[in-house]
Amino acid sequence: MKEDVVIIGAPRSGTNMLRDVLVRLNGIATWPCDEINYIWRHGNVRHPSDELTAEMARPEIRRFIQASFDWVAQRYGAQVVVEKTCANSLRVPFVDAVVPEARYIFIRRDGLDAVGSAMQRWKGSLDIPYLARKARFVPVSDLPFYASRYLWNRVYRLVSRQERLAFWGPQMADMDALLAAHPLDEVCAIQWQRCVNQAYEAFHRMPSSRWLEVVYEEFVSDPREKLRTVLEFLGIDAEPGTLDAAVRGVHGGSVGKGRASLDGDATRRLKALIGPTLERFGYV
Repeated sequence: MKEDVVIIGAPRSGTNMLRDVLVRLNGIATWPCDEINYIWRHGNVRHPSDELTAEMARPEIRRFIQASFDWVAQRYGAQVVVEKTCANSLRVPFVDAVVPEARYIFIRRDGLDAVGSAMQRWKGSLDIPYLARKARFVPVSDLPFYASRYLWNRVYRLVSRQERLAFWGPQMADMDALLAAHPLDEVCAIQWQRCVNQAYEAFHRMPSSRWLEVVYEEFVSDPREKLRTVLEFLGIDAEPGTLDAAVRGVHGGSVGKGRASLDGDATRRLKALIGPTLERFGYV
């Protein structure tokens, strides 16, 4: 019997790092691309945001997404399938309706660090190999929709005064209004806030045995021990040498970099905007 493990976290919060560490262990696998939002959105592709509800997980959608998890298990001979898509932090109840036996790892990072890093992605350049790896998992019937969205996103970046994409990361229901009313750093801050708050509140409605909270800053400061904690939660045994190999290259060099990239005015504005959430998670 395979087990499904879903990593939940806001953008630029260590979700990639954690997934990559886990899949270095024998018997654990994931998709050969960064995220599978195209698969999660199939059947609801024209819904205007990533905030899908549990009621939107219709039987045919559940079967389609579950088949993708089964494909990974069969393709790589895995006992554990790990999935990471940041937009899932806005729709944990939907995800749980699709994979009701899954267990979750909720990883969180200092919101100001995440904002500084996310702003770079909003203004990022085209990465053809990255897109090609993801494109192979776009359902055929959804290709025209995503092709037009991608074209608009790139054209917008060319003409934008802020030199940013039209959209990036988890799409909130009021994203257009936020982009019209706030500078980009504030939008990134609100994006982080919504992701961590909505995920955290959803998890606190679940049995504690089904989810584990991981603090990014703690993980990168002692990756071997923190990985051991994650594996204990998942019921996975690993030799000490295996743990060392899995976390090789994990370090705390990015801690504080996002904050350092923000000037004094930005830091004051963002603390005023998302201060309660920073305080909630101990990042004041």
